[in-house]
Amino acid sequence: MNIPLIIVSIYIALLFIISYYAKKRAAGSSTNYVLAGRRLTTPLITVSIVGLAVGGASTIGVAEQAYKVGLSAGWYTTAWGIGAIVMGMLVAKKYRELNITTIPELLGRYYDKKGMIAGVACQIVIQLVVMSLQYIAGGSILHALVPEVFTFTSGILTSAAVFIGITAIGGMWSASLCNVLNVSLKYIGIILAVVFCITRGGGIENIKVQLPANVPYFDLFDGVGLWGILSWIIVLVTVNLSLQSIIQISLGAKDVQTARRGFIIGGLMMLPIGFVSAMLGVIAKTMFPDASPALALPMTIMSLNPVLAGITLAALWAADVSTACSLLLSSATLFSQDIYKKFINPAVSEKQFLAVTKGSVLVLGLLTLVFAMTISGIINTLMIGLSLTAAFSAIVLFTLFAPQLCRKNSAFYTILTGLAVLILWQTVPAVRVFPHVIYLEWLACVGAFLLTYVLDQVPISSWQPSYKPKA
Repeated sequence: MNIPLIIVSIYIALLFIISYYAKKRAAGSSTNYVLAGRRLTTPLITVSIVGLAVGGASTIGVAEQAYKVGLSAGWYTTAWGIGAIVMGMLVAKKYRELNITTIPELLGRYYDKKGMIAGVACQIVIQLVVMSLQYIAGGSILHALVPEVFTFTSGILTSAAVFIGITAIGGMWSASLCNVLNVSLKYIGIILAVVFCITRGGGIENIKVQLPANVPYFDLFDGVGLWGILSWIIVLVTVNLSLQSIIQISLGAKDVQTARRGFIIGGLMMLPIGFVSAMLGVIAKTMFPDASPALALPMTIMSLNPVLAGITLAALWAADVSTACSLLLSSATLFSQDIYKKFINPAVSEKQFLAVTKGSVLVLGLLTLVFAMTISGIINTLMIGLSLTAAFSAIVLFTLFAPQLCRKNSAFYTILTGLAVLILWQTVPAVRVFPHVIYLEWLACVGAFLLTYVLDQVPISSWQPSYKPKA
């Protein structure tokens, strides 16, 4: 009897049962499908942002990094938590006042058309890159879980089928309600696995003895380094201020206080869990010192009691499900709302629009497979891709807090600058004068925004709240 396979099969079945229940709530309008009718409660906002953040990069990716550098890899997830708290305290209320559905909708309202088009394209690409990493992590988990059934490639394909199916069925309601199960499972599974592994390994001191002496495995800072940790924090605060999938969760809340509370509580929940995943990566180094870092964590877990192994790997896979569904839905929303409805068929009916959004889930989900088959190095790839959100965060912060400095062309030239910096960073080593691209991105994007203010004399429309939000 293959107990891990039975456990994961039950988990998948529960996800689809929840999704079919959510389908009823998502029916009737596109707002119900993409924003849960703006009726999400604090617990649902909390599990949604935790589900999005604590995905493959925060579990498999952190463990992969910890296998090489130690516990300091856990700062990646802590940086996510800091970003969520900043989002809740700084801009959640402002976004609710705008009464928008997407970030490019904000660009289209206050800036020129080319800025909005550039915004749509870049946001979709960023999210597809991040989502592809969930496919990779999902494939490695299923392959480790049931190697006689799944190869790495078939594991990726199976993960994609589940991610796409759940999202297409119930939209944001499906993603939010499934995250109640996903978040509970991932926290319980990962914590139980760490406790069991430490006990079996004879305690922390015994584990320390078995590790290579030349790597600071139990130092909370030295492995990644202070500059690396600071870079993660800046990147993920930046991401939380302007990535569509995160903003879409906030906009689904029933009122301002619900959005704010959900993000702050979710951020606090994230602060410790990265170090728990990192501990599993460190333990994996003692058990499988010559394994591939990406497969070390699944291999370690499969060496546990079959029931615990099944629960823990299902929990890690749940992390991928929760992240991928939110990213896929927000990418489809960007296409249907900001490309199809604005440029292809402005007169689209509500029923057709809903069908286009669901179709976009399928097409973009399949497109992500192309990225998944060509990407390696989960966290490094993620950090580079997410750095492009600096352009969007600069635009959003100027728009919300200093509209007098905004010009009609500011969004376009800022996004163009952000994209150019990223390309140069990857292709011209001489421009790498900072420890991470995010510093150059912020410097260049803010500079481009202010230079446009000096050279362009056409202001944006005055910023006004679109409605008075509930307190």
